[in-house]
Amino acid sequence: MNDYVPITAEIRKRIAAIKGMTIIDAPEKLDEFGRDKTPGAFHLPELVCEATEVPQIQALLRLANECRFPVIPRGLGTGLAGGAIPIHGGVVLSLAKMNRILAIEPRNMIAVVEPGVPNLTLKNAVRQYGLCYPPDPASNDTCSIGGNAATNAGGPACVKYGTTRDYVLGLEAVLPSGELVEAGVRTRKGVVGYDLTRLLVGSEGTLGVITKLILRLIPHPADVTTLVALFPKLSPAMETITMILMRGHMPATLEFMDARCLELAGDILPFEGVSQAGAMLLIESDGATEAIRREIEAIRTLCLEGGASDTLVATDAEKRKQMWDVRREISLRIEEAHPLDIQEDIVVPIGRIAEFVECLPEFEAAYGGKIYAFGHSGDGNIHLSVTAGSFDARPQAEQVVRKIIEKVVAMGGTMSGEHGVGIAKQPFLPIELSAESMRLQRAIKLLFDPNLILNPGKLFA
Repeated sequence: MNDYVPITAEIRKRIAAIKGMTIIDAPEKLDEFGRDKTPGAFHLPELVCEATEVPQIQALLRLANECRFPVIPRGLGTGLAGGAIPIHGGVVLSLAKMNRILAIEPRNMIAVVEPGVPNLTLKNAVRQYGLCYPPDPASNDTCSIGGNAATNAGGPACVKYGTTRDYVLGLEAVLPSGELVEAGVRTRKGVVGYDLTRLLVGSEGTLGVITKLILRLIPHPADVTTLVALFPKLSPAMETITMILMRGHMPATLEFMDARCLELAGDILPFEGVSQAGAMLLIESDGATEAIRREIEAIRTLCLEGGASDTLVATDAEKRKQMWDVRREISLRIEEAHPLDIQEDIVVPIGRIAEFVECLPEFEAAYGGKIYAFGHSGDGNIHLSVTAGSFDARPQAEQVVRKIIEKVVAMGGTMSGEHGVGIAKQPFLPIELSAESMRLQRAIKLLFDPNLILNPGKLFA
């Protein structure tokens, strides 16, 4: 473990001398920077610095290397794996005020943004030009583009459009040394040198502080149609997902919720018997109006062939909103219903989704709690809430989480599809990664950050 220096009065004085840097040190204000959205994760920082310009970040990191104190980059604090928790104290570097859209270039179909721009703000801005930025995390109104890039965030649209990494053409980042590096391109192609852009995207703020992103945009879809299908059981719903994809359909979103989720949030939908259903699929098709209506009707037919007991198609915005409300509400209602809620986002091969969900009752039986399953079934990304009625059950629940991850990896899957590793999943890395892979990745971290001052305690250091 690295020996870090506490933030002394002298260090604070030198930080305060950085031109334009805002310092937060009032105890009541520090508290919010000691947590993100990860249940139960908290550690108070010694200091918070709010940056607005790149030179401020460079000066802070150079000082951190000289004095050996940790710096933890933070976006808008919506992470679910504890990636922005300052577990070694030090300075939280808030990028929330670096929130300018620097350029939108319709002819080149790119946007250039600072890391603190909220995801939804960018979506709304490019929509005025008939363009779309597809990555769509559930917290798109409160999460930042920089945070999305740090964790390679995804969302419901991943099945058709991919994740954040697929839209970052290039970026600018301050390395732990304080040096500024530009990586990537402003074009659709570029293969000069190693792909540092894709290395930095998803590195959870451990290799550099992203200060600018060049993002690929696409034409905004002309129309969208949404379908809800109810199934008596979860397994046939999962089999239907495979059938939809194998028949050549590529919906914009392909979401699911299990019976436990519907018990909690099914009242939002204008359906009879939603709360008693065994599973629900939420499917959206976008594109030319007539084409997507034909596609959604074909998908509806496949759902009925797969055993759906009821379906509802929504073409207007209000009905679509009602359908999405139930999906977006579920996490909140789970948190409200259970004192203990361990959130996982595993991914299994699409063809093995049904096989995996059939194992959930035995995992529940192992600790006597409830496991809720929902998420992005079109790409195999299943969100699990491992819950219990008391915090006292956490040790048993964590043992079950380990068993779930072991099962997922044995099936050819991965323990995290979009939340990242942070501190929440760090203990499970050896389950998925070989010793040699971890050695190489630790070596990469040391090459970028030999003094381990940038977001220490996450991933491999």
